Amino acid sequence: MKSAIVLMFGLALAPAHAAPFDKGDPRAGKALHDKSCQTCHDSSMYTRAARIVKTPAQLAARISGCNANTGAGWFPEEERHVAAYLNHNFYHFK
Repeated sequence: MKSAIVLMFGLALAPAHAAPFDKGDPRAGKALHDKSCQTCHDSSMYTRAARIVKTPAQLAARISGCNANTGAGWFPEEERHVAAYLNHNFYHFK
């Protein structure tokens, strides 16, 4: 319960105008992506018209799932870097 209260308080204080992955570094994310993601994904995966990912939360969840399923071993900040790279180059969530 305490962690839920802390989370809600933190969300209330977060700036409404902040980009969804502003704490990530797209350059670091590109390096991680190129090393671990291109085995399964090429850039057409992110640009197809009928793509599955439609929100920042879905993108973050997909990255986290791929990290777990492939054993990439990324820390949460590295997942944010990859999300920042993908968002900057393909998704353009605001």
